[in-house]
Amino acid sequence: MYKTLHEFGMDEIIIEKSKFIGYAKPIKTEEEAIEFVNEIKKKHKDATHNVWAYTLGKSMNIQRYSDDGEPQGTAGIPTLEVIKKEDLRDVVVVVTRYFGGVKLGAGGLVRAYTKGAKVGIDAGKVVSKVLYKDVRIKIDYNQLGKVQNEIMNMNYFIKDTIYEDNVVLVIYSRENEVSDLISKITDITSATADISILDEFYLSESNGNLII
Repeated sequence: MYKTLHEFGMDEIIIEKSKFIGYAKPIKTEEEAIEFVNEIKKKHKDATHNVWAYTLGKSMNIQRYSDDGEPQGTAGIPTLEVIKKEDLRDVVVVVTRYFGGVKLGAGGLVRAYTKGAKVGIDAGKVVSKVLYKDVRIKIDYNQLGKVQNEIMNMNYFIKDTIYEDNVVLVIYSRENEVSDLISKITDITSATADISILDEFYLSESNGNLII
């Protein structure tokens, strides 16, 4: 399991007449991160600064940042630190600044870029990525109601129901809960269910609830 963003997010704040626009996005590659940074720079080519930072890899093995002309250590690192404090992986953040005429000083800049990064990240929704498996359960039609009720009572997610000669339930189960599911279905169908496990993949969860 790891934390990242669910989707693209954008928000803005005004600090001492300067406008700070925070952008954040989940990414899979460094090329995606660079492309996003360049996209925002192009969109705001009239901005005073477009500060950015990103991390990649489950162990944050790739970390990059840029002050984009702000005093060293006052912008890029604080933006990166917000990502790290939130414990996010595979995320890029750009904070665009339009100078409002009031100098903030080094400490003020650090606080401002920290807030700018945070509002962008919050807008993108922090989620946990949890390893799931696609479990297929083939049963007779007369078992459907009982099996569906049991699955829902156990809080598994029924992705699809396929009606053929038999009924096939497509279940998304957390990887660490697959054995419990198989055990329960085997029990209530007297081992007549045909159970198969297909792909595994990461899905987004927020407060323990699956987001599809």
